[in-house]
Amino acid sequence: MTNLFDIKGKVALITGSTHGLGMAMAKGLGQAGATIVVNGNSSQEKIDHAVAELKSEGINAVGYKFNVTEEQEVKAAVAKIESEVGPIDILINNAGIIKRIPLLDMEVSDFREVVDIDLVSPFIVSKHVAKGMIERRQGKIINICSMMSELGRNTVSAYAAAKGGLKMLTKNMATEWAKYNVQINGIGPGYFATEQTKPIRVDGHPFNDFIISRTPAAKWGDPSDLAGAAIFLSSKASDFVNGHILYVDGGILATIGKPSNEE
Repeated sequence: MTNLFDIKGKVALITGSTHGLGMAMAKGLGQAGATIVVNGNSSQEKIDHAVAELKSEGINAVGYKFNVTEEQEVKAAVAKIESEVGPIDILINNAGIIKRIPLLDMEVSDFREVVDIDLVSPFIVSKHVAKGMIERRQGKIINICSMMSELGRNTVSAYAAAKGGLKMLTKNMATEWAKYNVQINGIGPGYFATEQTKPIRVDGHPFNDFIISRTPAAKWGDPSDLAGAAIFLSSKASDFVNGHILYVDGGILATIGKPSNEE
């Protein structure tokens, strides 16, 4: 049974993994024995810092700076990674942004930027990584979706449109590539305790109170909670799982109205 979840020696490319949930998944897969390829685009310094942090925990990690929305950069980076590190066994399309702007106030350029990063880039990166996976007749692709793949919220229209599209792109990737023994699935995180959410995770803050009361688990998720889902979808244990979105949300999507933790 242990062998089902064994990813030792696998090469895992995680886009947008210098911080936040991307870093959490990098640590989870790295602690399970995978070689982690960190990606970012904002600065080489952030990539180097992330690699150093992973190495300090005994994880084999390297870093590559490239823009996931630029196809030629992606194509060159994938070739370089596979030449210098090894064939990419696991791809996690995690890079993404959100712009909280009401629809009537949102510029078309902002809408396009969100869709370009959150939806078009997983297509670009997957396209070039999948070619090698298909040739080798094995591989795992995990697209980081969202609860907004299923639900809308005020001011996040572009993000919801992109993440809803990513859910369907995941299913279509599976439709086309499953026959080559490549499994393509998604993870839909709920609300997690990260540095970005730290300012609002205080008692009395309206959004903090909303998340605590709305989540049946009655708490924010810990980033490490994503590790098990990522390892499952990266390992042999998920070899017959394809086109599925695994929501790691403490039960938010399971309920309507008052959750079970409310009397």
